[in-house]
Amino acid sequence: MSKISDKISEIKKFLDELSTIIPKEYAIYEEDIIMKAACERYFELIVESTIDLATLIIKKERFSFPEDKRVFNFLYKKKIIDNNLAERLQDAKGMRNILSHRYGEIDNRTVFESIKKELLIDIEEFLEKTQDEYLNE
Repeated sequence: MSKISDKISEIKKFLDELSTIIPKEYAIYEEDIIMKAACERYFELIVESTIDLATLIIKKERFSFPEDKRVFNFLYKKKIIDNNLAERLQDAKGMRNILSHRYGEIDNRTVFESIKKELLIDIEEFLEKTQDEYLNE
């Protein structure tokens, strides 16, 4: 298997694992500190692995690495993903930075909503748009 297919498998594994622990309701998420910490950690892992996948695609295509390190916007400029998805993934990267580096107070509701309504969907979309092209290489 290639590094790209390994990374896709890793992301799918993390998505599946997160899907099994994220509660249906915010009240449960807010009260269970272990569940909340696990969900935050999976958020970080998923976004970090997705950044890694974007970087592997850039290397595979032999593109010059973007100076501003905005890999998702770069993939949009190279017509690998659309602008809307690039912006949503860049936002997820920003949330990952907040969770990882603890910039200020974390808004638990925003994190919960980001996981439930954005992260899982956006990462699946990214995988759909890239795996057909890069999975079997």
